Amino acid sequence: MAPIDKNTPAQVLVNNYANHIKGKVILTTGVSPGSLGSYFVQSIAAAEPRYLILAGRNRSKIQQTADEIKASHPNVQTRLVEIDLASLESVRQAAAEINSWTDIPAIDVVVNNAAIMATEYALSREGVESQFATNHLGPFLLTNLIMGKILAATSPRVVMVASDGHRLSGIRFTDYNFDNGKVYNKWPAYAQSKTANMLMAISLAEKLASRNLLAFSLHPGVIFTNIANHLDLDSDFKELGALDREQGNPEGWKGLELKPVETGVSTHIYAAFDPDLAEHNGKYLIDCHVADPWVDTVKPWATSPIEAERLWKLSEELVGEKFTY
Repeated sequence: MAPIDKNTPAQVLVNNYANHIKGKVILTTGVSPGSLGSYFVQSIAAAEPRYLILAGRNRSKIQQTADEIKASHPNVQTRLVEIDLASLESVRQAAAEINSWTDIPAIDVVVNNAAIMATEYALSREGVESQFATNHLGPFLLTNLIMGKILAATSPRVVMVASDGHRLSGIRFTDYNFDNGKVYNKWPAYAQSKTANMLMAISLAEKLASRNLLAFSLHPGVIFTNIANHLDLDSDFKELGALDREQGNPEGWKGLELKPVETGVSTHIYAAFDPDLAEHNGKYLIDCHVADPWVDTVKPWATSPIEAERLWKLSEELVGEKFTY
């Protein structure tokens, strides 16, 4: 296999892991055109997975991605599912649809990629801060509701697309809604949701390793895609830098290090298919390696099994359902 590092483009990793991708069923959320999810599924299509399940809020947009896959790789089958991760009702409907597919009895890999970032204060339909609801509670519920199909796979894997943005906040267990918006800041709110992604991977690995499940979280890098279209690149990122400096994070002084999309999904592919990651179950990945807290940005609140279990219990409470494994 070709060596990999932070500059390795997606196609090299697809070639490296072609035997691990071929014939697999892979569900990915957030695959609208221009997204990391779209580039991820189009990249791995070259290795001929059996099914690419494309999940997104807007059917016409995910259909566009499916059409692009069909045009470039006509032998790869796609299946579309509409889901609004900010709505628990929508998540339950999508999960029921996925579970009803008798021709897809198992799902090998789930990539929880969809997210919103640094949005203004809003609540989900169930009254939860929108970034926490969309980026964590929706994926938490979806993954657990389709867990039967995931565990039916020979070597099941769940990937949580997190961010080094987790550095700005742990989980606000007693005030995840920011005092009903009174103390809201969009960057710590985003950070809380990304910490949640990391803690969920830890919980899944802890609870389901005995059933052969691998779970990982990752930071893809800073890539400008449609997730940032609503941001003012001047004022919003100045605010982010100020928060980092306030907390003493080095990112506050060194600025953004941008990645092109060609390498922006490389860690997605590494997390989803690298065969040597089994010994690192539950870990957080960055630049195609297991993050090193001595070198990389990894906050202790996002790697604590105690915090992970607290979040699991809070999440069960907020979705109104228990998942015991």
